[in-house]
Amino acid sequence: MTMSPSVPAPDRLPPARLALDRWAWREIAHLLVNLPMAIAGFVYALLVIAVGVGLSVTVIGLPLLVSGLRGARRLGRVERGRARSMLGVRIEEPSPLPRDRRDEGVFTWLWSGLKDPVGWRSLLYAFIRLPWGVLTFAVTLVSLIVLWPVLPFIARGLTAADRAMVRGLLSPSDELERRIAELESDRGVVVDTAAADLRRIERDLHDGAQARLVALAMGLGLAKEKLTDDPEAAARMVEEAHGEVKVALQELRDLARGIHPAVLTDRGLDAALSAIASRCTVPVTVSVDLPGRPAEAIEGIAYFTVSELLQNVSKHSGARSASVEVWRAADRLLIQVTDDGSGGARMDGGTGMAGLAERLGAVDGLFVLDSPVGGPTAVTAELPWRDRAPAPSRAS
Repeated sequence: MTMSPSVPAPDRLPPARLALDRWAWREIAHLLVNLPMAIAGFVYALLVIAVGVGLSVTVIGLPLLVSGLRGARRLGRVERGRARSMLGVRIEEPSPLPRDRRDEGVFTWLWSGLKDPVGWRSLLYAFIRLPWGVLTFAVTLVSLIVLWPVLPFIARGLTAADRAMVRGLLSPSDELERRIAELESDRGVVVDTAAADLRRIERDLHDGAQARLVALAMGLGLAKEKLTDDPEAAARMVEEAHGEVKVALQELRDLARGIHPAVLTDRGLDAALSAIASRCTVPVTVSVDLPGRPAEAIEGIAYFTVSELLQNVSKHSGARSASVEVWRAADRLLIQVTDDGSGGARMDGGTGMAGLAERLGAVDGLFVLDSPVGGPTAVTAELPWRDRAPAPSRAS
């Protein structure tokens, strides 16, 4: 990515020089503005602490303190913007507080506001800035008059402390924010996946079994009308309806297997994956080495992951053989599906690999595709291992 020549790369400023260049004047302006901003922030923090804590024994004290902390967030946003524009400090904005919901109640709103670390750190930043703002304003103003030849170096040293304070108190926790962003993204993936599965089930029912059952009802109605006039024709129509019933039942079984197969519930991954392999158009060897059965959700995700991968092997690989291996390593469930096909599979190749990666990522899983052109293809999937909850005992 090409950076504009007027703006240096994030946190990489040009070295200070004797000349008062553009960046030196920005730093000087920042130091001079420190005093009014520090006074405003200190007064605000003092009022929030004095009023909120002082009245915390009353009904209005804690709501005022929570409102003050939310206001401190806005002060922090202003200071981060000032640091970005005048000091070249690139700091991401912290995650916003969750939206207020009326059904959660007042106490939930109070608790979420009181435990907000971003608000407390912003309030602390505003409170401790006053002596620093006085010092930087005085030193910068005096240096403008008597020490202006070395003022760029003085400004760089003072703003280095400013940058450290902004990063230390106003930057979000990288790991926490990353995890929050991942969870928000994963939640969207889970919702989209569930909606897509519901649409698929509805479409399969409407286009398959439902259409056959409608045709079956019409055929039986016609057979009923011909029963007295033409018994032979009625018998043929009943026989055709009987065939339609068998087909509809098979489609319903296939649909139920696509939702959650009975063999997986009753006998576990080994038997369920062997059943998938037997339906694959390519000979597949299955090896499952697990000390026990994982949690139902993890087991289901593992089953459908292998099912979709073997469908890709049947449709796209041109392979002569394939293999499925499942084992446990520490606290991870590992799956590897390999084939000796032509390779060349990609995450964006329209074979559903990207969707599988998103589904696994939604439960803290990993998806690795290795498919050079010419083959072979190896897909490795990791899922977190969670032990299966014991089945509830039935009352006698």
